[in-house]
Amino acid sequence: MQGSMSHIRVLDLSRVFAGPWAAQMLADFGAEVIKVEHPRGGDDTRQMGVCHLDENGEETGLTSSFLSMNRGKQSIAVDISTSEGQDIVTRLAATADVVIENFKVGNLARFNLDYASLSKVNPRLVYCSITGYGQSGPCAHLPGYDPIFQAMTGVMSVTGVPEGQPGAGPNLVGYSISDINAGSYAVIAILAALNHRDVAGGTGQHLDIALYDAQVHATSHVAMNYFANGIVPVSNGTASQVTCPWQVFDAADLPIMIAVGNDGQFRRLCDYLGCPELADDPRFATNLQRVQHRDSLIPLLAERISTRPASQLQAELEAIGIAAGPICGFDDVIKDPQFEHRGLRRKVSHPRVGDLDIIANPIVFSETENVYDRAPPELGADTDEVLTTVLGLDRAEITKLRDAGAVR
Repeated sequence: MQGSMSHIRVLDLSRVFAGPWAAQMLADFGAEVIKVEHPRGGDDTRQMGVCHLDENGEETGLTSSFLSMNRGKQSIAVDISTSEGQDIVTRLAATADVVIENFKVGNLARFNLDYASLSKVNPRLVYCSITGYGQSGPCAHLPGYDPIFQAMTGVMSVTGVPEGQPGAGPNLVGYSISDINAGSYAVIAILAALNHRDVAGGTGQHLDIALYDAQVHATSHVAMNYFANGIVPVSNGTASQVTCPWQVFDAADLPIMIAVGNDGQFRRLCDYLGCPELADDPRFATNLQRVQHRDSLIPLLAERISTRPASQLQAELEAIGIAAGPICGFDDVIKDPQFEHRGLRRKVSHPRVGDLDIIANPIVFSETENVYDRAPPELGADTDEVLTTVLGLDRAEITKLRDAGAVR
């Protein structure tokens, strides 16, 4: 199977989330991705997450975090602190289109594996550095993880129960949103740089992706509220900062999310709930007015919504063009007919556990297909193959490297 990027080779020097996420996305598009891991332990995510269970409920030693971010890759175990290991990575970079790394600023320069060094052997190289705070600035030297960036970029300040209500206070978004955002921005940047190189007649270049920058940018539609009126946005529970009504309501049996996107939909909602006069009330006539007067509006709607079952509300609201949906756990998500129809659950064959469930790439191409032909690799599983097929080393040379501790 040929993907849209089957002509591209990626050298993935990254660990944990953001970098591996970006490299996996490129692998899904068909790129050849060679993941370089330390011989002792490999990527940190091999020890993060929950243990994958086999069909008998026994732990396999595989972890959910590693499995979620490393399909489609070959793994080679190389110790870059050795001169031999540095030579291997340099020679691989000479054959690559893209390098992705997330070492601390300046660390790879110690091994002559930074952009300045590798661009000399491969001027066409697109070299993507992903760090917490970027390559410059007063915080550039600091490490960072997702919750730090959720805290520092305003995300936690607008997430959680509103002030004055039980359970109020800042909350984390329930997944590593800063990592996933940065990884996604990295993919965009890499594709743009490849386009510049291959279509616009340019050369390779260095891409500086910071989790901090990416998360600030991802929240810009909320930050713009502050730029617009000088009022600092605060946590609003399940309610939108900019649209009303747009939040979870308690139906007669279960909570339900209802999202009204414009004034016409609001009028239809009021007609449906038997309170058409609310649509004519000057306080609620437009979305801007409804947001301003939400404290008066929401109780009036909530009282009527609470008398009907959630499934009835969802079906009847959808029938009149108003978005509504249940609050699903992941056990519910995978049973949803839309989830099944979109093919979001796939299987890849893993040498240790057999068929392995994965979440499919969300991008659908009309002319090419995403590629799911490699399970997340075992540590160093492809060392010999890559050194042989890409670098042309023979068995004796590989044995010598292994005896020197440069590879596993």
